[in-house]
Amino acid sequence: MHTVLFVDDDRILQVALTRRFEAHGFGVVQAGSGQEALQQLTNRVVDVVVSDILMPGMDGFELCRQVRSSPTSQLIPFIFLSNLGDIDDRVRGHLIGADDYLVKPFHAQELIAKLKGAIARSERLQAALEQRLQQAYPTNPAPLPLSSAEMKVFWEVVQGFTNKQIGERLFLSPRTVQTHLSHILTKLKLENRSQLVRFAFEQGYRLPQEP
Repeated sequence: MHTVLFVDDDRILQVALTRRFEAHGFGVVQAGSGQEALQQLTNRVVDVVVSDILMPGMDGFELCRQVRSSPTSQLIPFIFLSNLGDIDDRVRGHLIGADDYLVKPFHAQELIAKLKGAIARSERLQAALEQRLQQAYPTNPAPLPLSSAEMKVFWEVVQGFTNKQIGERLFLSPRTVQTHLSHILTKLKLENRSQLVRFAFEQGYRLPQEP
């Protein structure tokens, strides 16, 4: 099931579109502002973001900027759904990094089509990147000097999960996750999570396939 992060301070629209998304097989995570959306992104894995622009606090434009500047979310498809229909606003949205821009009022059928299209393009891109990596690093890299527990945390970090998410997935406390991560960084002579992710890709370490 693909998950949509829907960001809008209009509660009526949230309820209506959530029902429509769910009717088409999507899971839905809701947020009423840009700041709340960023919080959701630190705790949840989503496949696409649909966001209004005019919201209290952080608006949709700033949300899109921050999503695109984060290594863990920069490739997530982002669609604006806004009352701002002027060409300048639409151009600004695309230049900031939005994949699509739909003006209210809109047809729900068109929005659903845009969601499915954006997710399909994202999946094709990820598949192409993985293929390139396999071609670039055809040989098996050297074993990592990590314990079994550290290896599990290593793969979770490489996939972009936060410490909280890793703890929930591996049934560990966030503090234990951070301890393992610190040991991993020390052993691999790295400074932070971003360097760890880059190291994994550059050295050709790929998540083992389940049998």
